[in-house]
Amino acid sequence: MYDLHEFLSPVNVAVLNDNKAYNGSQMGSVIKIYEEEFPELENVDIVIAGINEFRGAGFTAKENAADAVRQKFYQLHYWHNEISIADIGNIKTGASLGDSYSAISIVLKDLLQMNKIVILLGGSHDNTLGQYFSYKSLNKIIDATVVDAAIDLRSESPLNSEHFLMEMLTSEPNMVRHYNHIGFQSYFVNPQMLETIDKLRFDCFRVGTVKENLGEMEPVIRNSDMLSFDIAAIKHSDAPASVCSPNGFSGEEACTLSRYAGMSNILSTFGIFGFDASKDIDGLTALQIAQMMWYFIDGKSKSRKEAALDNREYFNEYHTVFAETGTVFIQSKKTGRWWMQLPNKKMIACSYNDYLFASNNEIPERWLRAQERDA
Repeated sequence: MYDLHEFLSPVNVAVLNDNKAYNGSQMGSVIKIYEEEFPELENVDIVIAGINEFRGAGFTAKENAADAVRQKFYQLHYWHNEISIADIGNIKTGASLGDSYSAISIVLKDLLQMNKIVILLGGSHDNTLGQYFSYKSLNKIIDATVVDAAIDLRSESPLNSEHFLMEMLTSEPNMVRHYNHIGFQSYFVNPQMLETIDKLRFDCFRVGTVKENLGEMEPVIRNSDMLSFDIAAIKHSDAPASVCSPNGFSGEEACTLSRYAGMSNILSTFGIFGFDASKDIDGLTALQIAQMMWYFIDGKSKSRKEAALDNREYFNEYHTVFAETGTVFIQSKKTGRWWMQLPNKKMIACSYNDYLFASNNEIPERWLRAQERDA
């Protein structure tokens, strides 16, 4: 393991809060912050790390986006006493873009080896590569989910932020078992690209479809190891620094998706990217991201209440047959969430709608897609 100090710069809390003291219930007075001494992480559940690398989007940031979010986040009130949080400062920008990805990967690898859950703040969306490389360095095969208005597979673009998924999904050896894309807006996506993704048995969810039934995304995210959220997925009116589109997710919907991420017992990294603080208005985008972090922590608090799947006394169990195939659905008595069993006896996250489909002798699409990937 590396000495993380080499890759991190501390937070100047006094500057962020204009030398004012936080009250006892605000995040700034409760969480462990790397100011002068690096915090002890042994008993910490969630670690926050900032990134200020934007060269992949073709520019150098004028302002520190992660610090802009911190300024808002530290002022929020701490409701989850059972969740311990540390902010380890900002990952230093490397001499080259590749160096920055490597630094992100090294820091995350060490934190993942310590079984920490990590929130990454700031930087252009291509920093997702550093997030992914940390799992690759651990030889860990993962399910990855991205929330974005566009699908960054535009190989003709000179910007890493517009084609980084090409490397993430096609480089060898590849550690992505399954990929989900949530919230794409059709007019930004080449239809042939969607056909290619579908042939790979990856799943893409159009923003309108997601908004009609947001709860269907909970099992998608629950099955994921990493989540990368580009604020371009949020409509401009709810996140003024997001200049991608006037349409997209509302601020509340972005917070709900973040809460789903926190509720997952599998997900270990959550990156929130694409925030250029110089384009913000009245700090509203920074506050939006801060609230997404708060809801992620809220979700993590709820996930602590979930029983182990093999402890069946805490679950309702339903046996069904569809298309001459028998399977088992279980529903948590504590959280109401659902899982279904595949023919290989593996349990995967699902929704109540999947159970209803099976009960009506129809094959749930989630079950079918999982079977296709395992074939």
